[in-house]
Amino acid sequence: MPSFIRSIRATFVAAATFVAVIAGSGVASVDARSLDEIIKSGTIRIGVLPNSPPQSALGETNEIEGFDVDVGKKIADTLGVKPDFVMTEIAQRVPFLVSDRIDISLGGLTRTPERAKLIAYTVPLHTESMAVLTTDKVQAKSWKELNDEKYTLVLIRGVWTVDFLKENLPKAKILLVDTMADVTRSIAQGRADALVENIDFYMAFTKNYPDVKWRVIPEVINTHYDGIGVAQNNDALVRYLNIVLYDLHTGGFVEDTWEKWFKAPMTVKIVPNPYF
Repeated sequence: MPSFIRSIRATFVAAATFVAVIAGSGVASVDARSLDEIIKSGTIRIGVLPNSPPQSALGETNEIEGFDVDVGKKIADTLGVKPDFVMTEIAQRVPFLVSDRIDISLGGLTRTPERAKLIAYTVPLHTESMAVLTTDKVQAKSWKELNDEKYTLVLIRGVWTVDFLKENLPKAKILLVDTMADVTRSIAQGRADALVENIDFYMAFTKNYPDVKWRVIPEVINTHYDGIGVAQNNDALVRYLNIVLYDLHTGGFVEDTWEKWFKAPMTVKIVPNPYF
């Protein structure tokens, strides 16, 4: 997602290609550092995206910051070690785990069957939900009502959602822009009427236009669950992280940190389950 830059088709193609090559060739993973080895080293290597605000990005002081960074620091704190944030582009998240260049991967790692052939996942850290972000000028109550030539939908150029909308809302016009900031700006300025996407990642940008009466249609089109990526067979680390995540969810840390960075509650919240 965002990083929605992460939705860019070329990135997904690169990631899918890597998965296909590794899975098809039977290449074995490099042995990952165990939970004990991580603790003894005094450092946990955490993969984060370098340009995916508010999930993670370089801030004004050129330090990495964002939701994933706060979560990573919290995990390191529970282990009694220091976090070592490693910049991983979208297509590098799985390869870096397989080759033991990182211990865990954050960065909106959606659970998919293809990835699960190569890496392990924790229980969900957060969700990504497709819904509609619009304003009070649009009276539609369902995303299907946007299938009308009077509406213009805005998307970042190259995201897979373009094809989704062409198939499901063929009558609507589509405006393509380059960034998440451009998306919200075009709606605020009236050049577009709505966004149909994983809207959690765009909510922070609506704060730039306080006079606009933003509205989210309370209908979730689909939801994906993002866990923390871990190397295959690193079972002790997965078990440990599942316990940590349960505590972070039930204690309110995840929800509070999400709202701190995304400026709105998670569209579909995680329901903590102690049985994992």
